[in-house]
Amino acid sequence: MINDKLQEMFEMQAGLDGRIIKERGIEKDVSEWVTGITIAMESEIDEIRREVNWKWWKNPKAIDETALQGEVIDMWHFLLSLSRVVGLMPETIHSIYMEKNAENHARQDGNSDKEGYEVKEAK
Repeated sequence: MINDKLQEMFEMQAGLDGRIIKERGIEKDVSEWVTGITIAMESEIDEIRREVNWKWWKNPKAIDETALQGEVIDMWHFLLSLSRVVGLMPETIHSIYMEKNAENHARQDGNSDKEGYEVKEAK
C-alpha cells in the first residue's frame, strides 16, 4: 500500500516534470539535471529553515505548521525528480535504503570496512 502511494507520487512527478520540460523547451543531460535539482533543493532547505526559529539572536515567532509542511513537500517534489533522474524508482528505493541503513548502523557499531568509523574506547 505504501509502495502504491510512492508509485503514485512518482507518476505524478513524472507528469509534472514532463510538462515543465515540454512547455519550457528544456534540454539537459543527467549532470545538468542533478546540478539544477540539487541547487533547487538547497533553496528549498533555506525556505524550510526560514519557517523555524533557528536565529538565536531574534525573538522567536510562532511556527506556521502548514507553511512548514508545504516547504517540506516542495522538497519532496525535487527529491522525487532527482530520484527519477538518477534511476531510483519506488521498487528499488526500499531495498537500497535497507542496505544503506544497515551499513550506517554497522558504521556506528564500528563493524564497517569504511574508514573513520572505528569505535574508540572511552578514556
